[in-house]
Amino acid sequence: MTILWDRDPAAAERFSFALGPRVNRVDSGAALSRALTADPDEDAVIVGPDVDLDAACGVVEGLRIEHTSLGVILIRRRLDVTVLAQALRAGFREVVSSDDLPAVAEALRRSRELSFRLRGAGPDAATRTGKVVTVFSAKGGVGKTTFSTNLGAYLASVGHRTLLVDLDLEFGDVGIALQMLPQRSMTDLVNMSGHLDEQGLASVVTTHSSGLDAVCAPAEPGEAERIPPATVAELLRVARHIYDFIVIDTPPALTEHVLTAFDLSDTLVLIATLDIPALKNLRLTLDTLDLLGSPREARHIVLNRSDAKVGLRAEDVVTSIKQDIAVMVPSSHDVPASINRGVPIILDDPRHPVSVALRHLADEHLRGVAATASPSGATRRLLPWGGRK
Repeated sequence: MTILWDRDPAAAERFSFALGPRVNRVDSGAALSRALTADPDEDAVIVGPDVDLDAACGVVEGLRIEHTSLGVILIRRRLDVTVLAQALRAGFREVVSSDDLPAVAEALRRSRELSFRLRGAGPDAATRTGKVVTVFSAKGGVGKTTFSTNLGAYLASVGHRTLLVDLDLEFGDVGIALQMLPQRSMTDLVNMSGHLDEQGLASVVTTHSSGLDAVCAPAEPGEAERIPPATVAELLRVARHIYDFIVIDTPPALTEHVLTAFDLSDTLVLIATLDIPALKNLRLTLDTLDLLGSPREARHIVLNRSDAKVGLRAEDVVTSIKQDIAVMVPSSHDVPASINRGVPIILDDPRHPVSVALRHLADEHLRGVAATASPSGATRRLLPWGGRK
């Protein structure tokens, strides 16, 4: 979510190309302060061209002390040295022309990347709360639930308190994939909206034999309409203070709930397969994340079924998406077999090539462990596109 301070009700639509679809417009400095109090994780504020400069500077000077990683960007119809100097002294990160929407989008992206780095290196880094990891693909059938359940189970098995959230609210399969029988689901969180706490979250959790906790999707697809995105945001904020990792399984669509998860995620695991529709959807996802100001260094591209002989290679994927592949996961009939047994393959057969690749993803890209042992006990180092050396 991006906060736009502008008195014009049509401003959010006017700047939608640069700011993306999720904009919270406020019309005063007081409303801006209330919005930041309600959403302390927000890291981007845009001040529109019709806001008085002196008033905006006064508000921003006050925000610098309480919200040290917040980035505020000023939009003006006319740029001159006096405006630039006053804005930068007050604490604005950038000043951009209202006529240059691509420049506004790029300034927002740069600001969010800086905020991301400041949050990681700030004085509260030693007491940093749990990491939110969202697993996503805009195409169905690429293995999102398999990745989510295996990553969650592995993180729990090595001692991290881990929560798996099934955000495919209509057709979620986390409960089935882990052969759990949840008594409660995401629907039960709605009645706790606004006052959810650790005890309330614990009441809807189902625990897997690996030690993994899960908040499962509703049993009936129609119940998804009862769950507002604000409930998802509250769940993630509460879970951060309880769990080391929160892994989110998602539907193959950029729903409001998924966009909320993106806003609050520390890491995105984006899955592709060797087929043109999956690569097209991944490219569109990356473009959307750029528009939303998502930090590029927080994204990890995973190529699933990477050894499929379908006429495309890993190098073709890199050329198409213009981003390196973090990990390549091979095909195996053992994976659906493990799902049918309700036992994550990463626990059932740790030496399996699929398990090795998933463990590398979890250790190096989520936990920050430098290397992963191969089945033979040696260390494998992955090339940027996933090849072994």
